[in-house]
Amino acid sequence: MHKIVALAQGFNGSIGIYVKDLRSGKTVSLNADTIFPTASIVKIPLAVGIMDKIGKGELSYHQELVYNDTILYPGVDILGSYKNGEKVELSKVLMLMLTTSDNTASLWLQQMAGTGTRVNTLMDSLGFPELKVNSRTPGREATRAVYGWGQMTPRAMASLLENIYRRQLLSQAASDRLLRSLNRNYWDGEALSQIPPYAALFSKNGAVDASRSEVVLVRGRKSEYLFCIATKNNKDQSWERGNEAWVLTRKLSAMLWDHFERDGWKPAVGAEMYE
Repeated sequence: MHKIVALAQGFNGSIGIYVKDLRSGKTVSLNADTIFPTASIVKIPLAVGIMDKIGKGELSYHQELVYNDTILYPGVDILGSYKNGEKVELSKVLMLMLTTSDNTASLWLQQMAGTGTRVNTLMDSLGFPELKVNSRTPGREATRAVYGWGQMTPRAMASLLENIYRRQLLSQAASDRLLRSLNRNYWDGEALSQIPPYAALFSKNGAVDASRSEVVLVRGRKSEYLFCIATKNNKDQSWERGNEAWVLTRKLSAMLWDHFERDGWKPAVGAEMYE
């Protein structure tokens, strides 16, 4: 615990950290029950909402959808490059949301999940009232002004990921579908960059100007552990590799890997040129 406190000391913003050894059940936390913005991490609850609808027969995993460019979220998303009227499977839209954090895909899936209100009700029923969708959710406009797209506590978001991993929320097939996508995170330059490529990693990150956060479940050769680091009110709002919150995230990830595995692995010298 003292190492985590020391690591967070002097951070220019608000920070919350939750760590759990999945084999012993031991946890370490720092402001783990404080509310933080999710940014794109809200896409995990959205994905659970979609899989819940599939499980109830209201949607089909491979059903064909027709893209309507009125849902376009301006940016560099892959789905946003589709032409109006093009066909795409629901499974591919879900994959894009989780692996490349495609915002156009995410807005579409939020609509299909039954709005943010339905996802919030589902999170409540699953035991995660701290996890909320704010954007495009009636009655949550004021909260959205504070937290953005969604809100979470580090403990709750990490626990949601753990429950997916343990197949305790959805069917085994649905859980496996989500885990395969969460195991292919394109945005691997921060926490994931400090963990060997042979480890199994299930993760999602989120970033806006004043908030950078990440939730990661790691299965190494000798260990299984989980952590979530969340930040808000960040003074450093830069988008370079040296951003204070991202540097802290990499240090935490490296420290945890060394603690749980102690195999001496370090990122290759010069690896940052690829990140």
